[in-house]
Amino acid sequence: MRDTIKSHADFHTTDADPSARSAFFFIRAKVARFPTNPRVGFMATKHTFKLAVERNRAKRLLRDWVRYHSGLLVPEFDYIFIARHMILDATRPAGREAMEKALLHIAHKYAPKKAKKNAKNS
Repeated sequence: MRDTIKSHADFHTTDADPSARSAFFFIRAKVARFPTNPRVGFMATKHTFKLAVERNRAKRLLRDWVRYHSGLLVPEFDYIFIARHMILDATRPAGREAMEKALLHIAHKYAPKKAKKNAKNS
């Protein structure tokens, strides 16, 4: 798996940062401090998921979907994946399809031109 974001300060994003939405999750991307290797962070809050079992399952699903589409991550960005409650009802194919759409949206709309070429080749 790729590097993960562990520091609380690294989870902070602004409204100007690229984002994508799905019924299952939000993605917030921000310019990476080290642009050679994208980092990922996963959030499942107590406000959204009351039980720890649900929070862990949501993060596990997000990790699986990101691992499956790791070639679509743009090295110039760090990604933060925020789980929504609908993720608990998601099937694996539906989640992977939603993740692919969201990552392609960010890659095509916000990534530098060099990174766009790499995303197309993946």
